[in-house]
Amino acid sequence: MSQAQLDTMPVTRAHAKILGTSGLGWAMDAMDVGLMSFIMAALVAHWGITPTQSSWLGSIGFVGMAIGASLGGLLADKFGRRNIFALTLLVYGVATGASAASTSLGMLIALRFVVGLGLGAELPVASTYVSEFAPRQVRGRMVVLLEAFWAVGWILAAVIGTFVVGQSEQGWRWALLIGCAPAAYAFVVRLGLPESVRYLRAKGHHEQADEVIAKIRSSKVLFRPVEREASGAEDIQANSIFAPVLRRRTIALWTVWLCINFAYYGAFLWIPSLLHADGYTLVKSFGFTLIMTIAQLPGYALAALLIERWGRRPTLATMLIGSALSAVAFALASTDWQVVVAGCCLSMMNLGAWGALYAIGPELYPTNLRATGTGQAAAFGRLASIVAPLAVPLIPRGALFFVFSAAFIIAATASFLLPEQRGRMVA
Repeated sequence: MSQAQLDTMPVTRAHAKILGTSGLGWAMDAMDVGLMSFIMAALVAHWGITPTQSSWLGSIGFVGMAIGASLGGLLADKFGRRNIFALTLLVYGVATGASAASTSLGMLIALRFVVGLGLGAELPVASTYVSEFAPRQVRGRMVVLLEAFWAVGWILAAVIGTFVVGQSEQGWRWALLIGCAPAAYAFVVRLGLPESVRYLRAKGHHEQADEVIAKIRSSKVLFRPVEREASGAEDIQANSIFAPVLRRRTIALWTVWLCINFAYYGAFLWIPSLLHADGYTLVKSFGFTLIMTIAQLPGYALAALLIERWGRRPTLATMLIGSALSAVAFALASTDWQVVVAGCCLSMMNLGAWGALYAIGPELYPTNLRATGTGQAAAFGRLASIVAPLAVPLIPRGALFFVFSAAFIIAATASFLLPEQRGRMVA
């Protein structure tokens, strides 16, 4: 069977299973990351840790994520998307559970680094995996829907933060115990999902690839995407993401990743603590954050709608510009309703941008470099997520969200240097 059949086949129940199973793993990743914003605020209140110590607690996980993203992509191109996906869930699930038993800040920081290794590796591997299975006409939409599970996980984190972390002095420990669920889920991924067809073919396992395609084709058809003229596949032969033919897109992609990580994690990891510092109670600041988090869902829905109509690049740029304007509105907000509305707009536009970004990445590189390219971009971006929690206490409160707005503008500018890949994937 031809690999091109993957691009033209209808969406089947098998596709839905791949998306849903991968998405649940993605949601667990988001839940773990999101919980830290609440745990940081709780430990400031209950352990009396300083803003600097809180910054390190927030940043150390991103150090692990930067390393994990880089290694995860390389390992996925070598050993397979599914296997590494399952391994990442196991690593961060076990480490999160162990974090609940931390007896000191140093122990918690060390375990958060290990958690970060698994978290960082999972995201680029999962997006590559789903992108390689998705039919051409809905590929971008499917990856945005995968990224939408991030909102589900972050909402779960906000619920757990509000009703578990915020209710008792030991609530953060119970939250981390809940966060060890991915360790068990790793076995569902390993046993329940097929290996990527494109990966199998790239490694010469053609019979296995044909078996996977046959199972997908025999699965119940859910719907047939509306056909439009294909943009044509790029046939790029390269052994490095910095080969001349790929260099421009790599630099532009890395720039977007760097800026969006800085602004997103600088804002959303600190919003509960910033609100608490502004005089809101811990419970009220957590409640506001929960409302802002729910606003992520319409952001993903809008991105999913636009990405196949407008294209990848216009959708990403629009969402980034909207994020910049929302950050300015948040900086100027002075009343409760203004804070909530501006925060909701920032959350909606920012997460829509994330959805478009994850859709773009896997389509930029050939199969032999696809996971590596997305993983290295994510790893470079994580450098900003390391710096952001450390930088926030050093930036004057009045200027903070203007800085985030500038980062979004730089990312939007860089997005125009990316090629438009709607309807095609590099062979």
